[in-house]
Amino acid sequence: MPNPGFLLAMLGLVVLFTLIQIGALQIAFEKLGLAPESGMTLLFVSLMGSLVNVPLFRMQAEEPDQPVPEPIRRILAHRQQPFEGVTTVAVNLGGCLLPVTFAAYLVLNAGAPLGNHLLAVALVSTVAYVASRPIPGLGIGMPILVAPLAAAGFGLLIDPEHSAALAYVGGTIGVLIGADLLRLKDVRKLGSPVASIGGAGTFDGIFVTGIIAVLLA
Repeated sequence: MPNPGFLLAMLGLVVLFTLIQIGALQIAFEKLGLAPESGMTLLFVSLMGSLVNVPLFRMQAEEPDQPVPEPIRRILAHRQQPFEGVTTVAVNLGGCLLPVTFAAYLVLNAGAPLGNHLLAVALVSTVAYVASRPIPGLGIGMPILVAPLAAAGFGLLIDPEHSAALAYVGGTIGVLIGADLLRLKDVRKLGSPVASIGGAGTFDGIFVTGIIAVLLA
């Protein structure tokens, strides 16, 4: 039977190429100062990298306080190893490391002052932390449009001239900090064998957050 993560990645690829046909991603990449070829390379590498999780450390964990909902239990039965009291914390290549690297590139080259980037990140981090919630057996969840709307809005308010770069940096780094790093304390109570910072083998919300935020900015 094909790996579910691979099937989800292929589905994500189909959806993304559909978006490409209507020009949405080209607009986002142009706002960020990327040539179409560079944008496509970033897109493809991020998608393929979302299948790779790099383990960082392991921690003793507990069974969730609330039972895992039946639909999630069925999904996990096909995707994860049984929970044995230990959670491996990993970082996702396509959903975390690559977006963070590109965000760093924008901070250095987009032209906005460093203080504006830091302010955007701090504001989106706060929103992401408040809006995110631990989901037993699965991870940290957050409505997908909350962070992009916040990142785009703050980018326009802080520096309209560089709003696209601020939206991407604020959206990606803000979600990473607010919904992942600041929520590590909740990982022990999720009852999940793996907690992946930036994703878990699917096309991750951090990358999508950045692209949507840029389109809205």
